[in-house]
Amino acid sequence: MLNQNKIWLILRLGLGFIYLWAFLDKLFGLGFSTEVGKSWLNGVSPTAGFLKFSTHGPLAGLYQALTGSGLVDWLFMLGLAGIGLGLILGIMVRIAAWGGVVLMSLMYLAIIPTENNPIIDEHIIYILVLVGLAINHKDNWWQRTKLVGKYPWLA
Repeated sequence: MLNQNKIWLILRLGLGFIYLWAFLDKLFGLGFSTEVGKSWLNGVSPTAGFLKFSTHGPLAGLYQALTGSGLVDWLFMLGLAGIGLGLILGIMVRIAAWGGVVLMSLMYLAIIPTENNPIIDEHIIYILVLVGLAINHKDNWWQRTKLVGKYPWLA
C-alpha cells in the first residue's frame, strides 16, 4: 500500500529522472528533444534553441540576449545534472529541489503568458512538487552522514 513517504519517493525519483534525462539528451544528442549531432558535445549550445525561439512575453528580450552565453550553458547543464542526480540519489535533496524551483521559475518567466493556460502550466506543477520535496524530505542515509551532521544545510 502506498503511503505518503512512498509517494514522495516516487515523485523524487520521477522528477530526478526527468532532469537527468534532459541533461543526458542535451549532452549526447540522443535524438529526443535534442537532435543527433546537435549535442553540447558537438559544440551546440544546449540553451540557444529555447532562448532564441521559445521565449516570448515581457521578458523575452532579456532571455534572448542570453543566447549563446557559455556561462548560461554551463549553469544550465550543471543545474540539470545536479538536480537530477541529487533527487535520484537522495543526496542534498533540499538543495536540488530548491535549485529546481529556481530553474523552473526562470523557464516559466521566459514564456509568460503560457500557450495553453494563461497562469498555470507544467513549470508551476514542477515547482509545487519540488517545494513539497524540499519541505517534506524525510530522513535517509545521506542525512545520517557525519558530513551532514556537521553541515546540516547539505541535507
